Amino acid sequence: MIYLSEFLGTMILVLLGDSVVANVALKGTKGNGSGFTFVTLGWMVAVAVPVLMFGWIGGAHFNPAVTLGLAVSGNFAWSSVAGYIGSQMAGGFFGAILVYIFYRQHFNATEDQATKLGVFSTGPAIRSKPDNCISEFIATFLLVFAVLMGLALAPEGNAAGGLGIAWIILALGTALGGTTGYALNPARDLSPRFAHFILPIKGKGHSDWGYAWIPTFMPLLGGICAGVVVHLLQPHLAAFM
Repeated sequence: MIYLSEFLGTMILVLLGDSVVANVALKGTKGNGSGFTFVTLGWMVAVAVPVLMFGWIGGAHFNPAVTLGLAVSGNFAWSSVAGYIGSQMAGGFFGAILVYIFYRQHFNATEDQATKLGVFSTGPAIRSKPDNCISEFIATFLLVFAVLMGLALAPEGNAAGGLGIAWIILALGTALGGTTGYALNPARDLSPRFAHFILPIKGKGHSDWGYAWIPTFMPLLGGICAGVVVHLLQPHLAAFM
Protein backbone atom coordinates (compact mmCIF):
# COMPACT_ATOMS: atom_id res chain seq x y z
CA MET A 1 0.00 0.00 0.00
CA ILE A 2 2.84 2.39 0.81
CA TYR A 3 4.55 1.88 -2.55
CA LEU A 4 1.20 2.17 -4.32
CA SER A 5 0.60 5.51 -2.62
CA GLU A 6 3.99 6.75 -3.83
CA PHE A 7 3.17 5.59 -7.36
CA LEU A 8 -0.28 7.17 -7.43
CA GLY A 9 0.83 10.36 -5.70
CA THR A 10 3.71 10.94 -8.10
CA MET A 11 1.48 10.09 -11.06
CA ILE A 12 -1.06 12.71 -9.94
CA LEU A 13 1.70 15.25 -9.24
CA VAL A 14 3.07 14.90 -12.78
CA LEU A 15 -0.38 14.73 -14.37
CA LEU A 16 -1.45 17.99 -12.77
CA GLY A 17 1.91 19.78 -12.99
CA ASP A 18 2.75 18.90 -16.57
CA SER A 19 -0.85 19.58 -17.58
CA VAL A 20 -0.51 23.13 -16.25
CA VAL A 21 2.47 23.60 -18.57
CA ALA A 22 0.52 22.04 -21.44
CA ASN A 23 -2.42 24.35 -20.81
CA VAL A 24 -0.14 27.41 -20.91
CA ALA A 25 2.19 26.38 -23.73
CA LEU A 26 0.31 24.28 -26.28
CA LYS A 27 -1.55 25.87 -29.15
CA GLY A 28 -5.30 26.32 -28.89
CA THR A 29 -5.82 25.59 -25.19
CA LYS A 30 -8.02 27.79 -23.02
CA GLY A 31 -5.00 28.77 -20.94
CA ASN A 32 -2.55 29.38 -23.78
CA GLY A 33 -0.18 32.23 -23.03
CA SER A 34 -1.09 32.56 -19.35
CA GLY A 35 2.58 32.83 -18.44
CA PHE A 36 5.11 31.61 -15.91
CA THR A 37 3.17 32.90 -12.91
CA PHE A 38 0.28 30.63 -13.87
CA VAL A 39 2.72 27.71 -14.13
CA THR A 40 4.20 28.33 -10.67
CA LEU A 41 0.76 28.53 -9.10
CA GLY A 42 -0.28 25.37 -10.90
CA TRP A 43 2.76 23.43 -9.72
CA MET A 44 2.13 24.69 -6.19
CA VAL A 45 -1.27 23.02 -6.21
CA ALA A 46 -0.06 20.00 -8.20
CA VAL A 47 2.36 19.11 -5.42
CA ALA A 48 -0.06 19.87 -2.59
CA VAL A 49 -2.99 17.78 -3.85
CA PRO A 50 -1.33 14.33 -3.74
CA VAL A 51 0.31 15.18 -0.42
CA LEU A 52 -3.12 15.87 1.04
CA MET A 53 -4.45 12.66 -0.53
CA PHE A 54 -1.69 10.23 0.46
CA GLY A 55 0.40 11.93 3.16
CA TRP A 56 -1.17 9.84 5.91
CA ILE A 57 -0.06 6.57 4.26
CA GLY A 58 3.65 6.71 3.52
CA GLY A 59 4.82 10.24 4.17
CA ALA A 60 4.11 11.52 0.66
CA HIS A 61 7.68 11.81 -0.63
CA PHE A 62 6.87 11.68 -4.38
CA ASN A 63 10.48 12.67 -5.06
CA PRO A 64 13.69 10.59 -4.95
CA ALA A 65 15.59 13.63 -3.65
CA VAL A 66 13.25 13.85 -0.64
CA THR A 67 13.50 10.10 -0.03
CA LEU A 68 17.31 10.17 -0.10
CA GLY A 69 17.42 13.27 2.10
CA LEU A 70 15.22 11.61 4.68
CA ALA A 71 17.33 8.45 4.64
CA VAL A 72 20.63 10.30 4.96
CA SER A 73 19.29 12.38 7.85
CA GLY A 74 18.25 9.21 9.68
CA ASN A 75 14.51 9.82 9.37
CA PHE A 76 13.74 7.05 6.89
CA ALA A 77 14.74 3.40 6.58
CA TRP A 78 17.32 2.67 3.88
CA SER A 79 15.62 -0.66 3.25
CA SER A 80 12.62 1.18 1.78
CA VAL A 81 14.54 3.64 -0.40
CA ALA A 82 14.67 1.50 -3.56
CA GLY A 83 10.97 0.69 -3.40
CA TYR A 84 10.01 4.32 -2.90
CA ILE A 85 12.20 5.60 -5.72
CA GLY A 86 11.07 2.88 -8.11
CA SER A 87 7.43 3.69 -7.37
CA GLN A 88 8.03 7.41 -7.84
CA MET A 89 9.80 7.00 -11.17
CA ALA A 90 7.06 4.70 -12.48
CA GLY A 91 4.38 7.10 -11.30
CA GLY A 92 6.04 10.03 -13.08
CA PHE A 93 6.21 8.05 -16.30
CA PHE A 94 2.54 7.08 -16.29
CA GLY A 95 1.49 10.57 -15.24
CA ALA A 96 3.26 11.96 -18.29
CA ILE A 97 1.49 9.48 -20.55
CA LEU A 98 -1.84 10.70 -19.19
CA VAL A 99 -0.84 14.28 -20.00
CA TYR A 100 -0.22 13.30 -23.61
CA ILE A 101 -3.55 11.47 -23.83
CA PHE A 102 -5.39 14.44 -22.35
CA TYR A 103 -3.75 17.08 -24.57
CA ARG A 104 -3.10 14.97 -27.66
CA GLN A 105 -4.97 17.23 -30.08
CA HIS A 106 -3.09 20.27 -28.80
CA PHE A 107 0.24 18.50 -29.15
CA ASN A 108 -0.75 17.82 -32.76
CA ALA A 109 -1.65 21.47 -33.30
CA THR A 110 1.63 22.76 -31.83
CA GLU A 111 4.57 22.95 -34.21
CA ASP A 112 7.43 24.03 -31.94
CA GLN A 113 9.44 21.03 -30.75
CA ALA A 114 10.89 22.77 -27.70
CA THR A 115 7.40 23.67 -26.52
CA LYS A 116 6.32 20.04 -26.71
CA LEU A 117 9.36 18.83 -24.79
CA GLY A 118 8.87 21.60 -22.24
CA VAL A 119 5.54 20.11 -21.23
CA PHE A 120 7.30 16.96 -20.06
CA SER A 121 10.64 18.14 -18.74
CA THR A 122 12.63 21.20 -17.77
CA GLY A 123 15.22 23.11 -19.74
CA PRO A 124 17.50 26.07 -19.07
CA ALA A 125 16.67 29.64 -20.01
CA ILE A 126 20.38 30.11 -20.72
CA ARG A 127 22.29 26.90 -21.39
CA SER A 128 25.34 26.89 -19.14
CA LYS A 129 25.86 23.52 -17.50
CA PRO A 130 27.84 24.77 -14.48
CA ASP A 131 25.25 27.46 -13.74
CA ASN A 132 22.35 25.12 -14.46
CA CYS A 133 23.84 22.60 -12.00
CA ILE A 134 24.10 25.28 -9.32
CA SER A 135 20.48 26.32 -9.88
CA GLU A 136 19.10 22.80 -9.53
CA PHE A 137 21.33 21.98 -6.56
CA ILE A 138 20.42 25.08 -4.53
CA ALA A 139 16.69 24.88 -5.24
CA THR A 140 16.45 21.20 -4.31
CA PHE A 141 18.66 21.65 -1.26
CA LEU A 142 16.25 24.30 0.02
CA LEU A 143 13.23 22.11 -0.69
CA VAL A 144 14.58 19.07 1.15
CA PHE A 145 16.14 21.13 3.94
CA ALA A 146 12.78 22.80 4.61
CA VAL A 147 10.98 19.45 4.78
CA LEU A 148 13.63 17.85 7.01
CA MET A 149 13.83 20.79 9.39
CA GLY A 150 10.08 20.66 9.77
CA LEU A 151 10.32 16.99 10.69
CA ALA A 152 13.20 17.60 13.09
CA LEU A 153 11.41 20.38 14.96
CA ALA A 154 7.90 18.91 14.86
CA PRO A 155 8.23 15.12 14.58
CA GLU A 156 4.62 14.58 15.66
CA GLY A 157 3.25 16.81 12.93
CA ASN A 158 3.04 16.45 9.17
CA ALA A 159 5.98 18.62 8.13
CA ALA A 160 5.29 17.94 4.48
CA GLY A 161 1.59 18.74 4.84
CA GLY A 162 -0.23 19.96 1.78
CA LEU A 163 -0.35 23.65 2.68
CA GLY A 164 3.21 23.80 3.96
CA ILE A 165 4.76 22.10 0.95
CA ALA A 166 2.60 24.21 -1.36
CA TRP A 167 4.11 27.43 -0.04
CA ILE A 168 7.62 26.01 -0.31
CA ILE A 169 7.04 25.06 -3.96
CA LEU A 170 5.57 28.48 -4.74
CA ALA A 171 8.54 30.24 -3.15
CA LEU A 172 11.04 28.11 -5.05
CA GLY A 173 9.20 28.53 -8.34
CA THR A 174 8.79 32.28 -8.18
CA ALA A 175 12.25 32.99 -6.76
CA LEU A 176 14.48 30.28 -8.23
CA GLY A 177 12.54 28.81 -11.14
CA GLY A 178 13.53 31.30 -13.81
CA THR A 179 16.88 29.76 -14.71
CA THR A 180 16.16 26.06 -15.24
CA GLY A 181 12.45 25.62 -14.55
CA TYR A 182 13.11 24.20 -11.04
CA ALA A 183 12.93 20.46 -11.72
CA LEU A 184 13.63 19.59 -8.05
CA ASN A 185 12.65 16.01 -8.71
CA PRO A 186 13.94 13.31 -11.11
CA ALA A 187 10.50 11.68 -11.09
CA ARG A 188 8.98 14.82 -12.60
CA ASP A 189 11.76 15.31 -15.17
CA LEU A 190 13.56 12.11 -16.13
CA SER A 191 10.47 9.88 -16.15
CA PRO A 192 8.35 12.30 -18.23
CA ARG A 193 11.33 12.90 -20.51
CA PHE A 194 11.46 9.17 -21.18
CA ALA A 195 7.70 9.25 -21.86
CA HIS A 196 8.35 12.02 -24.39
CA PHE A 197 11.02 9.84 -25.97
CA ILE A 198 8.73 6.85 -26.56
CA LEU A 199 5.33 8.48 -27.15
CA PRO A 200 4.11 8.97 -30.74
CA ILE A 201 3.97 12.77 -30.43
CA LYS A 202 3.63 14.42 -33.81
CA GLY A 203 6.81 16.32 -34.77
CA LYS A 204 8.24 16.04 -31.27
CA GLY A 205 11.96 16.23 -32.07
CA HIS A 206 14.66 15.09 -29.66
CA SER A 207 14.35 14.66 -25.88
CA ASP A 208 17.53 16.65 -25.04
CA TRP A 209 19.34 13.79 -23.33
CA GLY A 210 22.53 15.85 -23.22
CA TYR A 211 20.90 18.07 -20.59
CA ALA A 212 18.85 15.40 -18.81
CA TRP A 213 21.56 14.48 -16.30
CA ILE A 214 21.39 17.94 -14.69
CA PRO A 215 17.74 17.82 -13.51
CA THR A 216 18.30 14.17 -12.60
CA PHE A 217 21.50 14.12 -10.57
CA MET A 218 21.71 17.65 -9.18
CA PRO A 219 18.39 17.33 -7.30
CA LEU A 220 19.61 14.01 -5.89
CA LEU A 221 22.84 15.65 -4.77
CA GLY A 222 20.94 18.58 -3.28
CA GLY A 223 18.67 16.24 -1.35
CA ILE A 224 21.59 14.19 -0.04
CA CYS A 225 23.48 17.30 1.09
CA ALA A 226 20.38 18.64 2.84
CA GLY A 227 20.10 15.29 4.62
CA VAL A 228 23.72 15.49 5.75
CA VAL A 229 23.29 19.02 7.10
CA VAL A 230 20.13 18.14 9.02
CA HIS A 231 21.77 14.98 10.37
CA LEU A 232 24.58 17.13 11.76
CA LEU A 233 22.15 19.70 13.16
CA GLN A 234 19.68 17.31 14.81
CA PRO A 235 21.65 16.83 18.06
CA HIS A 236 21.63 20.62 18.52
CA LEU A 237 17.91 21.05 17.84
CA ALA A 238 16.75 19.41 21.06
CA ALA A 239 16.64 22.77 22.80
CA PHE A 240 13.96 23.96 20.39
CA MET A 241 11.72 20.91 20.71
